[in-house]
Amino acid sequence: GAWFKQAVGCFEIRGKTLGVIGYGHIGAQVSVLAEAMGMQVIYYDVIPKLPMGNASQVNTLPELMASADFVSLHVPNLASTKNMIGKAEIAQMKKGSFLLNASRGNVVVIPALAEALKSGHLRGAYVDVFPVEPGKNGEDLFTSELRGCPNTLMTPHVGGSTEEAQAKIGEEVASALLKCINEGSTHGAVNFPEVDMKMDSTAKTHRVLCIHDNKPGVMSSINNVFTEAKANICQQFLNTKGDVGYVIIDLNVEASAEVKKNLASLESVVKVRVLY
Repeated sequence: GAWFKQAVGCFEIRGKTLGVIGYGHIGAQVSVLAEAMGMQVIYYDVIPKLPMGNASQVNTLPELMASADFVSLHVPNLASTKNMIGKAEIAQMKKGSFLLNASRGNVVVIPALAEALKSGHLRGAYVDVFPVEPGKNGEDLFTSELRGCPNTLMTPHVGGSTEEAQAKIGEEVASALLKCINEGSTHGAVNFPEVDMKMDSTAKTHRVLCIHDNKPGVMSSINNVFTEAKANICQQFLNTKGDVGYVIIDLNVEASAEVKKNLASLESVVKVRVLY
C-alpha cells in the first residue's frame, strides 16, 4: 500500500483550549489530563466549583462555547440538561472546533450536530452516548444521523467493559450493599434519596431508618413521634427524591422500640428499620 503523508487538517492539541461542561468528578479529571497534555482548560458549571490545576471557570455557557477549540460534555441526566446542546449552542462554537459527548445521550440534539459536521462548521465530533443506544452485542443494526458524517468517531459506551473494571464494579457494589445493610447508607443511589451519615461511635444509640412519602406535613408527624417518645436525637440526615423521602436518625437506645412502633403506624411512612 501507499503511505500518503500530509499535514493538511492535522493539528496539535497542545496550546488549544478545552471547554469542560459539567465540572464534577469526571469533568475535573478530564481537566487535569488535558492540562497535562498542554491544553488550556476552561469550564462551566451551574454552581461555583474550585478548579483543579490552572483551569478557570467561565460565567456562562455561551462564553465557553465561543472560546473553546474542543468542547467536552460531562453533565448528569436531568430535565435541565436534555437537549442543552442544540443548533443555537453549536452555532456559538468556533468554526473548526470539536464537540465531544461521553455524558448522556439526550444532551445533544443529534440532527443539529450532524448538520454542523456536514456543513463544515465543526471539524469533528466524538460521541459515546446516543438518544437510542445500540443493541447489545450486535442485536440490532445501529442507525444514527451521525453515520457518514466527516471526522466523526462513535463508540458504544463500553469504557467499563474490561475485566479490571468489572471486578472493581463488583467490589464497589458489594461494599455499597453492606454499608446500606449495616449503616442505612444509600450513597451513590440513582433513583432513591442519597443519604450517608457517620455511625455514632459511643455504642449508646440506635439508628432509625425511615422511608416515607415526600409531601407536606410528613416530617412534622415523624418529629411528633420522637417528641412523644421523649427521644434524645443525637444526629439525623434527611433527603428526598421525587415522591420519596428518606431520613436516618440516631437516638437513645431506650426510645427506639416505641419510636419504631409509632412510626410504622403512620400512613405516610413506607418502611421503618432499626439498627442496633
